[in-house]
Amino acid sequence: MTVEAEPAAAAASPETRPFSADVAQLLRLMVHSVYSNRDVFLRELVSNAADACEKLRYAALTDAGLLGDDAAFEIIVAVDSDAGTLTVSDNGIGMSRDELVDNLGTIARSGTRAFVEAIADQAAGKSESSALIGQFGVGFYSAFMVAKTVTVTSRRAGSDEAWTWSSDGSGSFTIAPAGDDAPARGTRVVLELADDAREFADEDEVERIVRAHCAHIPVPIAVLKAGADARRTLVDGSALWTKPKASVTEAEYRDFYTYVSGDPAEPALTVHFRAEGRTEYSVLAFVPSQKPFDLFDPDRRGRIKLYVRRVFITDEAPLLPAWLRFVRGVVDSEDLPLNLSREMLQSNPVLEAIRRGLTGRILTDLEKLAEKEPERFTGIWEAFGAVIKEGLYEEPDRRDGLFKIARFRTSSTPDGWRSLAEVLAGARENQTAIYYLLGDSAEGVKASPHLEGYRARGIEVLLLTDPVDAFWVQTALGYEGKPFRSVTQGAADLELIPLTGEAAADDDPARPADVAVLVALLKERLGERVSDVRTSARLAESPVCLVAPEFGPDRQLEKLLARGRSQACTVKPVLELNPRNGLVKALAKRAAAGGAGEAVTDAAHLLYAQARILEGELPEDPADFARRLDRLIAAGVGSAES
Repeated sequence: MTVEAEPAAAAASPETRPFSADVAQLLRLMVHSVYSNRDVFLRELVSNAADACEKLRYAALTDAGLLGDDAAFEIIVAVDSDAGTLTVSDNGIGMSRDELVDNLGTIARSGTRAFVEAIADQAAGKSESSALIGQFGVGFYSAFMVAKTVTVTSRRAGSDEAWTWSSDGSGSFTIAPAGDDAPARGTRVVLELADDAREFADEDEVERIVRAHCAHIPVPIAVLKAGADARRTLVDGSALWTKPKASVTEAEYRDFYTYVSGDPAEPALTVHFRAEGRTEYSVLAFVPSQKPFDLFDPDRRGRIKLYVRRVFITDEAPLLPAWLRFVRGVVDSEDLPLNLSREMLQSNPVLEAIRRGLTGRILTDLEKLAEKEPERFTGIWEAFGAVIKEGLYEEPDRRDGLFKIARFRTSSTPDGWRSLAEVLAGARENQTAIYYLLGDSAEGVKASPHLEGYRARGIEVLLLTDPVDAFWVQTALGYEGKPFRSVTQGAADLELIPLTGEAAADDDPARPADVAVLVALLKERLGERVSDVRTSARLAESPVCLVAPEFGPDRQLEKLLARGRSQACTVKPVLELNPRNGLVKALAKRAAAGGAGEAVTDAAHLLYAQARILEGELPEDPADFARRLDRLIAAGVGSAES
């Protein structure tokens, strides 16, 4: 919803407006069903107040006049048990009239629909309520869980005008000029508490919540009781990231993680350190324990708040690569200038040094976690492995470190995770490569006939189903001296690795001369549909499969590229025959005996169609496929009857 600037005369009168449809639905769901623990509303209001103070601190770097005579930031939580009200005030950046309408009457965020769906699921018992509001950036509206009415009075820093926004959450809000008691700068949020929420007007209850959930806030917080002479400071505003690691409790880490991420769950990994030397900076960063709803949004970035000597600068600095975009936290530099421009953010050498150091430290800590607490690391990999692997493609100089933490499903452990070191430790004698199979789904790759010959030889194959897999395997040189090789491309170099177990006992291929006749016949009948027909070492049970030629894209990569071009694949595949398969042996024997009639021709086309179906594709001509299948079935039934 876009709000047009209005003439001063019209803007001077109170005006009632409806909420946008998304906000109205959000409020209905939130008020009636979202949270059993309603303390969260105060945490969200205090976090918003702290953000407003940080924004003004940054704006004042270029316009010191915005601070006036009030340079000390503070958040005040005032309680009045007799009136049943709770007030959260800050002296931060404040909001103009249009900002009040835009920020509190609409939600111009891509995650709005996802949030509404998430809380609807929670109301139906499909998800946990503890991880919703903060993550989706709609924390202000949590006030309506405890309030009959919410009144927001705000004056933008440097403005002569102040405005009041108010609503009972039932579907509309009112915007009007503020009275004489408006703050000189900043925002005041007054909650008229519902009858079942009047405990939040109690000073002791407010103190408990603030100390439990807001101790990490980098702005002082005070509580003021109605009738009291002075307010009491509850939080001193000291920055948690500047404290020694040994002096910070797990509860403080968890609360700070919630503050920077909006996720009240436990972080999976905490990274807290201070770098000293040519570049000095402090870091407090977290790897979440669950993936956010917009993890694969192309506009999503790593939300690392950048401070310079305790002054908040921005949360859009490129401090992490895109493949670590799920990490949340704070970096505080001692060396950067306070007046960083957008251009400097993109090219500053100090920032680049911080980026390298922070990325390397997170990788190192992930590697240590994988070694010491593999189960905990597995949770991180299951949530973010598909994103981390983007680094294998985007940052070649990071590959060695990424290969140490990368985990894969394999043909030997399709439901578990294996490291590359573990895969190599189990390599067969004469195995020359690390083999992989690309596909769209785990079920599809596990059932692929291309794996048969590798399983029959006890060779472990990586099962790769994330889209980025098709790209990094093309550019990675290999691991520990062994190249990566697709099992659906080129000739299978398996001749020097013997079959094992039952496969070795059943090794009874068709006569080479008979197979040669069948191969020649299939080449003739299939024509330009394939680039070649040959016998296969990669098949152990299935009669046929399609593979890519030695040079060019892998079969799965070719499909991905074709989707991007919105056209069919142009590289003709190779059809491989399994000389040990009963059907192929029978066809080879018949072809060698001169049986190149209609039945063998139908079989040739049906084998090619079967190979396409096994790859998840339709026959090129379904009607022709059905006619040929009908003829073969009819011939078989007739032969059986006679």
